[in-house]
Amino acid sequence: MLVIRPAKTSDVKSIRTLVDSYAAPGQMLSKETVTLYESVQEFIVAELDGVLVGCGALHILWEDLAEVRTVAVLENLQRQGVGHQILEAVIQRAREVGVEKIFCLTFQTDFFGHHGFEVLEGTPVQPDVYVELLRSYDAGVAEFLDLESAKPNTLGNTRMLKILT
Repeated sequence: MLVIRPAKTSDVKSIRTLVDSYAAPGQMLSKETVTLYESVQEFIVAELDGVLVGCGALHILWEDLAEVRTVAVLENLQRQGVGHQILEAVIQRAREVGVEKIFCLTFQTDFFGHHGFEVLEGTPVQPDVYVELLRSYDAGVAEFLDLESAKPNTLGNTRMLKILT
């Protein structure tokens, strides 16, 4: 039975293995293990028969803005609804914390498109928020703002946005 739940520190090694399986072929940005521990409270995981088979995270960027990060499912379980359930749990978490817009950087535009994400053009924040976001050290913020400094670090993936209703 598939269980979707918040991640625990004991899940980080399995998350690391899953992320590495996508980072090695260039489908996902690699993350340091320390970063995974620091952000474990942002993660939702999917567990099947006691084995971690998928993950996804919600990273808050601003009062009304968050990024969906690190959505990954074991390759042999893709297209079986696991990623869908993880993403729906992440979206629900975004609603619970009061976020109105979520974005992602992805190669999986069809998957995210089926969940209401649209290709992002420009930066959909007010000028005063833009100035504040420029002060962030978070790479996700630079990617959201489409800053030139972030482009060497990205993989050529697509920025997508979903407005929560």
